[in-house]
Order: sequence, then structure tokens, then C-alpha cells
Amino acid sequence: MRLPIIKHIVQFVEKNDEDFVDETITVLEDLIDARGIKDEELEVIGEVLSNMYGALEVVKDIKSGTPQKEALNNFMKKVTNIGQ
Repeated sequence: MRLPIIKHIVQFVEKNDEDFVDETITVLEDLIDARGIKDEELEVIGEVLSNMYGALEVVKDIKSGTPQKEALNNFMKKVTNIGQ
């Protein structure tokens, strides 16, 4: 996961609507089942999906009253502490 990408998606949601991100996730998840898709392509799609899901978590935290910077930092702390 990359914080600049997550932050960009969060800003997109603030300007537009999170339904766009939800619909994009649906399309990408369906694309994974496409015939002839390569492993490298699956890795890229997986990375994009993880950033989108992360951004939606941050958006949820922001909606509950957490400032954006703090929500982003909390999310990255949570992610980097997994497996430690």
C-alpha cells in the first residue's frame, strides 16, 4: 500500500463520491477472473484494490470525526503493525 495513492483516492472521494470507488472495485474484482490475465497484471490489480480498500477505511475514519492526516497516519500504523 502506498500512502500517496491512498491520500489521492481519499481526496477524490471528498470531491466526488465514494460510490465511484466502490464501483471501480467491483470492476477490478471482476477483471481478475478475465481469461488470459497474466500474473503481473493480477499483482497490479491487487495493489490498486488494496489502496482503494485502504482509502475507504480512511474515509470511514474521517467521517467519524478524525482529521484526515490523523486518519491516514492511523491507517498506516495499523497496516505496518500487521505481522509484527
